[in-house]
Amino acid sequence: MDLDLKPLPARSVVLSLMLGSQPLRWTPAVLVRAGEHFGIPAPTLRVALTRAVAAGDVRREDGDYVLGDRLVRRQRRQDEAVLDAETPWDGTWEMAAVVVAGRSAPERAALRETLTAHRLAELREGLWVRPANLRRPRRYADDPVLVTFTGRPDDGRASVAARLWDLTGWAAEGRRLVDQLQRTHEPALRLAAAAHLVRHLAADPLLPAALLPADWPGAALRSTYAAYQAELRHLASV
Repeated sequence: MDLDLKPLPARSVVLSLMLGSQPLRWTPAVLVRAGEHFGIPAPTLRVALTRAVAAGDVRREDGDYVLGDRLVRRQRRQDEAVLDAETPWDGTWEMAAVVVAGRSAPERAALRETLTAHRLAELREGLWVRPANLRRPRRYADDPVLVTFTGRPDDGRASVAARLWDLTGWAAEGRRLVDQLQRTHEPALRLAAAAHLVRHLAADPLLPAALLPADWPGAALRSTYAAYQAELRHLASV
């Protein structure tokens, strides 16, 4: 079933453009021209930029626009999902155990968000794990409520991964999103389809090949989105 695609609001267009392509700085003129390509009138886009700056999503730097700190972190996570993020895997898993009780609900939610952003999954309450196959630094290891270590599960490794992540569901949805983007040609709807695809990529657990089902579509999603990023870079350069 196809997605019910709708053009993104002006502010989402701005943020999708800046997150999805690699110019670190966008001039106002280039953003306005790009917005018009997606059907956003110049006055509407300028209002969206003002609101994005007020919210901290974007900031001004020497007259240009750059991503705010929160979205820089999000872009780093997006790029990790698109680029080659893996190292050879020796069968070990990284683990983080919560050892401090009595934390507030916001503190627990923030830690959960951090661990999820590092692509760990919760094996049981307070114990987060994943294969130790990623290049990214383990910034979560500095959190004082955690004890971190590596080890090897006694259970079959693939069966552990299948319990932690819905690999079949992720793969099916990924194939659907690739097909949707490839069949969508109207610029505003194409941007909306790409936004769905990159959000799905952000949830890719980036597991070693030995733990993945046959015909895993991760590479197809990454190459499809990378091709769309090239379209955005071209749009920023003309």
